[in-house]
Amino acid sequence: MDPVSARHKAASAPATTGPVIRTTVLATAAAVGAVTTGTLTALVPSPGDTATTAAADEFTTTSLASDSSPLKSNHVAALIPVSFAVDATDDASDDSADEHLAMLDKATTLAAQLAELHAKQAREQAENDRISALIDRGGLDGWIAEALKIMDMPQSYAPGLKKIIMAESGGNPRAINTWDSNARRGTPSQGLMQTIPSTFRAYVHPSLRGRSITDPVANITAGVRYMIAQYGISTLKAGGRSNSSGDYVGY
Repeated sequence: MDPVSARHKAASAPATTGPVIRTTVLATAAAVGAVTTGTLTALVPSPGDTATTAAADEFTTTSLASDSSPLKSNHVAALIPVSFAVDATDDASDDSADEHLAMLDKATTLAAQLAELHAKQAREQAENDRISALIDRGGLDGWIAEALKIMDMPQSYAPGLKKIIMAESGGNPRAINTWDSNARRGTPSQGLMQTIPSTFRAYVHPSLRGRSITDPVANITAGVRYMIAQYGISTLKAGGRSNSSGDYVGY
């Protein structure tokens, strides 16, 4: 075909009556955008796109006219700043929670202290029962336990005290020394702790003052109190005095 004829034929062809696809899509997008955001989008038509412009104007005008009030209302609401009100009771609630936790901690501490107190009382009761049983059973261990109890001294001194008694009298409450210097002066040592009468009278525990020098418990209290006064409590704990060779030395 002649290129010139083809060009004239194309020029004489009737114009498309429907909207161009690209222009229609743009017009539709603009209208949807206006509905969504509440803003008006103007499309500038190209020369000769009168049909497309009319269609877009008709669509946009109809959509905006039908929903103009809600769109304006929604648009304004979306721009209102969001504020958060602080409730004055929030701080009070925090203080209340802290106070509650403090009370729980205090209750836990008190419970632990109470449990320890009960345990201590149970231990003391068990020790008292043991001492009472020793005293009731009698014998050297019972006498030692009773004497320490009367003097309000720990029972932990019992082993050292027993060692002294065994060295002094062999555990015989009626033992009397008839051969030392005291015996020669007429004041023999007597009893479990081998005290002389004057020492016994001076150092026997006040609650036992009316008992005899050979009373096992009274004799122990006199001997112990004299030893502490002369040599200190460490001597009693060590089981008496000893020489450089480790041999027992009387008090």
